[in-house]
Amino acid sequence: MHAYHLLFATIFLMLGTGHPSPSSPQSAHGWQKLFNGKNLEGWHSYRQTAPAPAWKVEDGAIVLDHSGGARGGDLVTDQEYSNFELKLEWKISKGGNSGILFLVHEDPKIGATFFTGPEMQVLDNQYAEDNKNPTHLAGSLYDLLAADPAAVHPYGQWNKVTIRLLNGHLSFWMNGKKVVETQLWTPQWDSLVAHSKFKQWPVFATYHSGHIALQDHGDKVWFRNIRIKVL
Repeated sequence: MHAYHLLFATIFLMLGTGHPSPSSPQSAHGWQKLFNGKNLEGWHSYRQTAPAPAWKVEDGAIVLDHSGGARGGDLVTDQEYSNFELKLEWKISKGGNSGILFLVHEDPKIGATFFTGPEMQVLDNQYAEDNKNPTHLAGSLYDLLAADPAAVHPYGQWNKVTIRLLNGHLSFWMNGKKVVETQLWTPQWDSLVAHSKFKQWPVFATYHSGHIALQDHGDKVWFRNIRIKVL
């Protein structure tokens, strides 16, 4: 009887506690996997119902690959987020350009993710064409605030980034270094937007909740270890 009760207790602890298993998308510290490393479950192309063919999964990473003329478009999360901490790794091809957007409002009347969503720039700082403006370099809050380029690894190497947004307070980290910090929805923020390309889109950064998006800028790019904590 003793062995029977011991076996029952063991099974209860394993199955009946309600705590996530190691393979669960929700960790003990509140982190949730946005990418399971196997497929694009939880993602779709902007204003579509499924991911476009150019978005693939290879070696545990999401890859944008237009070879063979595959159709693309920005890839967005099925879920929306307001206060969060997002962590991921990205790697860009030589001369490549991409981005990580957030607070993206998906609407048939809004033609692109960047009409509403601010962006952390993903770029090959050395060879990309869009490397002349400091606010367009990797890790920057695109066209608004410049990041320190010394924090960025070159093309072909992985970069670890964090985007944290809490009650409008926005921070970016690149490879362990804080590279951007600002407060959204203030007079200072409005001034930044008014002096940027985004002034032509009145809905830019006006939504306080939205999707996370991985940008299709036409160049090959990789993303992995994508996880989020709701704050």
